[in-house]
Amino acid sequence: MMSVRQRLDNIENSFSNWKPQTIHVAESELINLPDHLRKTYVFVATKGECDAAQVSNFTGRCRAIESNYLNQLSRMGWLNKRRISKAVHFRPKSQKAEKMFNESMLEKVFA
Repeated sequence: MMSVRQRLDNIENSFSNWKPQTIHVAESELINLPDHLRKTYVFVATKGECDAAQVSNFTGRCRAIESNYLNQLSRMGWLNKRRISKAVHFRPKSQKAEKMFNESMLEKVFA
């Protein structure tokens, strides 16, 4: 029982120390995305990696719609996707990074 407890503590520590990389996106590229896709992309970029359920909880749209939007962004080359058991997780692609993506841009998008 003690080894399980130690393993859980190690896992908890690794998650608490995890800091996602800052996403750099040119504003001109971000403006080219339609509004519905931009809102989805900005959330994924700020979280680092998430699935459709997490995005839908934030945006207020249903999970199926967010799943569709995430797959569109993946096909367009904005996101990478990977399967973790049943869930599919999405994260931003690093080659789309050009300028610093800061909080003032988030305020513009969600205003």
